[in-house]
Amino acid sequence: MPLTFANIGETNTVKKVGGKPETRRHLESLGFVAGGSVTVVSASIGSIIVNVKNARIAISEEMAQKIII
Repeated sequence: MPLTFANIGETNTVKKVGGKPETRRHLESLGFVAGGSVTVVSASIGSIIVNVKNARIAISEEMAQKIII
């Protein structure tokens, strides 16, 4: 399921990062790699804040749709 469906506070494992090659490279450079863990901190209309590799990152819902957990 896409990261947008994750519950707040729940730690999930990234299964796959989709999208165009440049999108995948960007997300992987932020720490969204297969096998890595990600926790949704908060979600609002249009963006999601996550903890990944001990850093808080805000990404758009569109980008979060490309991250499969």
